[in-house]
Amino acid sequence: MEEIVYQVIRVLGHVADACGGVVIGYAIIRAAVAFVLNVVRGPRGDVPQEAIRLNLGRSLALGLEFQLAADVLNTAIAPSWEQVALLAAIAAIRTFLNYFLSQELERAAAIEAKQRQQAAVATSNA
Repeated sequence: MEEIVYQVIRVLGHVADACGGVVIGYAIIRAAVAFVLNVVRGPRGDVPQEAIRLNLGRSLALGLEFQLAADVLNTAIAPSWEQVALLAAIAAIRTFLNYFLSQELERAAAIEAKQRQQAAVATSNA
């Protein structure tokens, strides 16, 4: 029974790791395509650069969460003190990155909302 649990946790760790990689990879490709389209269409294209940054940032945050989950699962299987210390360091770094990424996303979202509100006011005044 213990071996089955070990194998299931190991597989889930690999799945979470793969999900994180897929999310981040897809986000990079999507952001690159949107950026190229924005450059080709000019700065007034359908996809503003701030929206590209916001979407990429959200996806990176999600990818980091998947990666952290994979690390937790991989360490949960009979961890040594060295593995626990490594997990703590990785979790601290990823939490630090995620916190500042979230702060940046909140600031960017507030700026984007303000710009939309100003555009709506300008449109209604015209």
